[in-house]
Amino acid sequence: MIRIGILGNIGSGKSYVAKSFGYPVFNADLEVSKLYKNNKKIFLKLNKILPNYIHTFPINKNEMSKAILANKSNLNKIVKVVHKEVRKKMNVFMKKNKNKRIVILDIPLLLENKINIKKDILVFVESKKIDIFKRLKKRKNFNKKLYKKFKDIQLSPSYKKRKSKFIIKNDFTNKSVKKSIKNILNQII
Repeated sequence: MIRIGILGNIGSGKSYVAKSFGYPVFNADLEVSKLYKNNKKIFLKLNKILPNYIHTFPINKNEMSKAILANKSNLNKIVKVVHKEVRKKMNVFMKKNKNKRIVILDIPLLLENKINIKKDILVFVESKKIDIFKRLKKRKNFNKKLYKKFKDIQLSPSYKKRKSKFIIKNDFTNKSVKKSIKNILNQII
């Protein structure tokens, strides 16, 4: 099985690129959303470590945002609790797809949380800052301060680029992304 890890800045189009490969995708952001909605244990753990912020189940994104913005260490506490569960979900995904030729890992903190393995093929999604920001501002709950906090815990884009075997320049047109993916697949299959 070939594992392809998708890297890039917040808002660069990683999930779009991941889906465009046409292989099974493990989307960590989607799994986190499900955990917040359905996992009472996660709620109880977060409530225990952040009792002044996390009160409601299903977990309320506004409460999470307030916790993250209030204190620098809160985000790391949240990541520690949530990423353990995300890792378990990823292992289930890998077992379920063990006979697939390729799987795609759409995990924002793939390198930061050391989820990748040495033989993973890393693909960096590069987009112009102005395009990224235009897209982020269209998101329903976009918060510039929150964006900065998340950006601060990520490795630099230049580091991720150096670690990547391939770079996809995402100009947010289907044609350019599909062409880049086809080139990548031709080289690895």
